[in-house]
Amino acid sequence: MELRKEYDLVCVGAGIMSATLALLVKQLKPDLNVLIVERLDKVAQESSAAWNNAGTGHSALCELNYSPEDEDGQVNIKKAIDVCTQFEISKQFWSFLVSEGLIKDPKSFITPVPHHSWVKGKENSDYLENRYKALKEHFMFNTIEFTREIAKMKEWFPLMMHGRTEDEVMAGSRIDRGTEMNYGSLTEQLYAILEKEYNTKILFNTEVEDIDPDTDIEWLLKMEDRKTGKKATVDAEHVFIGAGGGSLLLLQKVEIEEKDGYGGFPVSGEWLVCKNRAIIEQHNAKVYSKAGIGDPPMSVPHLDTRYINGKRELLFGPFAGFSPKFLKEGSNLDLFKSINFENIPSMWGVFWHNLPLTKYLVEQVAMSFDDRMNSLREFIKEAKNEDWEILVAGQRVQTIKKDDFEGGSLEFGTQLVSSKDGRITCLLGASPGASTSVKIMLDVLEKAFPELTESESGKRQLNNMVTFYKKEVTKEMFKEQLEKSNAILSLNG
Repeated sequence: MELRKEYDLVCVGAGIMSATLALLVKQLKPDLNVLIVERLDKVAQESSAAWNNAGTGHSALCELNYSPEDEDGQVNIKKAIDVCTQFEISKQFWSFLVSEGLIKDPKSFITPVPHHSWVKGKENSDYLENRYKALKEHFMFNTIEFTREIAKMKEWFPLMMHGRTEDEVMAGSRIDRGTEMNYGSLTEQLYAILEKEYNTKILFNTEVEDIDPDTDIEWLLKMEDRKTGKKATVDAEHVFIGAGGGSLLLLQKVEIEEKDGYGGFPVSGEWLVCKNRAIIEQHNAKVYSKAGIGDPPMSVPHLDTRYINGKRELLFGPFAGFSPKFLKEGSNLDLFKSINFENIPSMWGVFWHNLPLTKYLVEQVAMSFDDRMNSLREFIKEAKNEDWEILVAGQRVQTIKKDDFEGGSLEFGTQLVSSKDGRITCLLGASPGASTSVKIMLDVLEKAFPELTESESGKRQLNNMVTFYKKEVTKEMFKEQLEKSNAILSLNG
């Protein structure tokens, strides 16, 4: 057993969340002692890896689940406004890092790609028009376009209009300022800054096995080297658990009452990836449609242009599957280990009240390659089997939490679980995750380090890094800051 060492902050998991939190902390107080602990041998190998997520800069420009319609045909855009604001907050922080010379080439992780919504059938087309009218009235979305004309859609996404006839009922919308993200590349660059500029240590191939209260400081982390089996411990005043799907299992070992009742439902994912360069070059868009009736938000089909390692790519999906693993590189026992006396009511309540989700997953698991190709042909009528292949995406764990009425509820966003004093915080859940990483980590920062965020110097620095921080966003402010960040991030063409 190695001698214990004391840290101001230990982040478990070397994904985009830990990187963002550590960098924010270092901007406010560079001399804080920060440690990152990662179970794999590199950073950004799970949910942050480029092929393990959709790469969409989630800003509610095309994702229909952020703008639901009620029975009277009224479209609620509150969630869309929140998500859009949070992505702009992320862009402002990344712009700050570029302006400071800490990130050299923003094109390595962010690329302008128009965002579209596309639906078929009269009822869906009417909804999309109602959504367009609601968004058009708000300054964050006032550049949105809408059409029911196939000729216009041929301009927007020609690959999808091959073989279409004029009698097909469909509609589309478009916002030009959408982005495609390589979160893997961004995350790698954030850790490079931490190591080079702030001498922040990353322990690779190290599993955090337990986190116990410690009378000397706050928390004692018990760790094991996954290659040698050697044990070690470190003391930490603050702990952030940002280990993706692995967060829940570790949170359950922490002795705080706030963890009680939480469970997780693992969902694996797959993409269809195009192998034909001629087809890839015909599509430069992210096109999101509607989930099927009764299907969960995670099932929203989309056809996406990607830029990965300098190459343009094309993918379609996602297709869901079931695996008991909580991480892509996890254990088949993860789900069973996560079930305990405190969360059984939550788990059972979610199962009983989400039978359509179970049905959806069973159907997805049973799909053959031809079945997946037939789903793609809803988007690309002339898609040929030989031009596409299956790629396994990242593992997601949808958060299950207590619900007084149904026993448990299934959460499709991200969830922060924190001790009352903010000394330990855990991030659960998935999308829109990485896109809103800066806002989420600012929330963690406020809980864990109020002495930094509430000081005059801290407030100045936070406003210097993120203009929208703690502000009511006005039309003029949004326009000014959008133009500024787009210019710095090379998004203006």
